[in-house]
Amino acid sequence: MTPTGELALLSAQELLDGYRAGSFTPLDALEAVLDQRDALDPKLNAFCHLDRDGARAQAEASAKRWRAQAPQGVLDGVPVSIKDIILTAGWPTLRGSRTVDPDQPWTEDGPAVARLREAGAVLFGKTTTPEFAFKGVTDSPLTGITRNPWNTAMTPGGSSGGGSAAVAAGIGPLALATDAGGSVRIPASFAGLFGHKPSGGRVPMYPPTPYGSLAGFGPLARTVRDGALMLSVIARPDPRDWEADPSEPPDYLAALEAADPTRWRIAFSPTLGYVEVDPEVAAIVARAAEVFSSLGAQVEQVDHVLDDPWPVLARYKRGLTAFAFRNVAPAQYGLMDPALVAEIEESKGASLQEHLAAQLERAAIARHMARFHQRYDLLLTPTLAVPPFEAGRDQPQGYDGRAWYGFTYPFNLTRQPAASVPCGLTASGLPVGLHIVGPARNDLRVLQAARAFERQCPWQPLAPMAYRIDTP
Repeated sequence: MTPTGELALLSAQELLDGYRAGSFTPLDALEAVLDQRDALDPKLNAFCHLDRDGARAQAEASAKRWRAQAPQGVLDGVPVSIKDIILTAGWPTLRGSRTVDPDQPWTEDGPAVARLREAGAVLFGKTTTPEFAFKGVTDSPLTGITRNPWNTAMTPGGSSGGGSAAVAAGIGPLALATDAGGSVRIPASFAGLFGHKPSGGRVPMYPPTPYGSLAGFGPLARTVRDGALMLSVIARPDPRDWEADPSEPPDYLAALEAADPTRWRIAFSPTLGYVEVDPEVAAIVARAAEVFSSLGAQVEQVDHVLDDPWPVLARYKRGLTAFAFRNVAPAQYGLMDPALVAEIEESKGASLQEHLAAQLERAAIARHMARFHQRYDLLLTPTLAVPPFEAGRDQPQGYDGRAWYGFTYPFNLTRQPAASVPCGLTASGLPVGLHIVGPARNDLRVLQAARAFERQCPWQPLAPMAYRIDTP
């Protein structure tokens, strides 16, 4: 029998292989994950809801299906956690906020959760998020500070930081996350994981949100293969999202190895033209970009890709924020994150003219990137300007506002697919991510590039060893 801590750190693919061979059962895997959670979450604070009984019932049903060699779907028996922004039937969705009443009916799964259930995944808990997922680190008045498994003094990033801390620590091989400005890719980089923000509309979203055209649901995983498998599941159509792609997604996992890197034309941009990058991060990412040259790809350094789109995004989001929080009374402000309150107050008075002008500017940026990708198949950058920084801070020292994640938010505006893959460790042993951006609606190319890099530079053995709970 695989030791408990080792079983908890297996990938989804390895778990499925074990179920198929009868080496262990979905209930064995779930108990290993729950043991890992009990041992580590007091240090990490990654979970805001745990459903032991419900998860055990799901795992037992999955074990019966595997004994009959009749799995329900491609994720049958795999433990998956859900970010506390996403509707999940039977569990409260508090969105990291004390202003949401937990005492109400919770009867509906969001589309991605519904697809996971249909595929047989074992849903076992909800992971922490900053309040309404509004910032790039994970702490809130409701749940407190979430910490990084690589160093618990540091943040795991956000806003999907609970999911990244969980997966990095072996508390489930997969987490369902969201990204409206970097919220999958930031925590993937800070926790040494693969994280993919799909093309806009590739994964159905419901209920509708004012930030929907910026946002996407995506996987956090310890391997690219696991992330591709999960994306093939959650990208299936759902009639509740009328703007989503109604077509069946490709089998991303089956097509991962089919690409020929020698045919790729790749732009490597160390700064995009406006981001100030920590020298250690810059050096690690530059070495990672050289891996694609060794694979035979044509890699060209491009120092200026676009002007910083933050002013456009800020004007666009101002109207969205004003609308989203129009019913929040000032009497509730004392329950909320002061930084979010400041953002809500600043959004008041947003004009329709300003919002529509920003929408036109957004379209111009998307056209600019479409022209860019006529020349280049892929764009490589650092995922973030910095390595993980101290938990409890909204930004690292020396960086104002969102400058430290200036590589991620442009591609929410343009709705392009983008992923973060681990590409090295700093001298202090903290992970750094390589950002891979593809043309609009070409998620497969991004996944194939991430897999090509993973084959050359496997990172799974670099999981934080301290979190193998059965190690003496």
